[in-house]
Amino acid sequence: MFDISFAEILIIAVVALIVIGPQRLPKVARTLGHLFGRAQRYANDVKNDIRHEMELEELKKLKTSMQEAADSFSNTVRQEINQFQEITETKTPVAATPIPPAEPVTESPATQVEPALHSEPELDDAARKLKHSAGDESGK
Repeated sequence: MFDISFAEILIIAVVALIVIGPQRLPKVARTLGHLFGRAQRYANDVKNDIRHEMELEELKKLKTSMQEAADSFSNTVRQEINQFQEITETKTPVAATPIPPAEPVTESPATQVEPALHSEPELDDAARKLKHSAGDESGK
């Protein structure tokens, strides 16, 4: 941290012993240790506060970007809904157009096809082959 070698610490200790004296040196060393510990805790607290503020700033940026994305998505959805409503309002509703009544079915579709098959001999042969092959498959 301060890049002080052991030799430098030894010189400082010898000078302190001479200046302060052997009786007060342990008390002064203890006080300096407490002050040094407080300084380290204070420095760590400042670092933690700075780190915490940086994280809060990052979270605020993230919140802002997420809010912008949500607003953009919301606006897009509203525009699509409005376009859909405009399209449905401009077209005539399906229920408003009258549906013509269905023609009654008097004969089944198979009986309607049979007379047409008998009118041409080529189709008549093809129909017999189809009926014969259908009978073979149903018998299996």
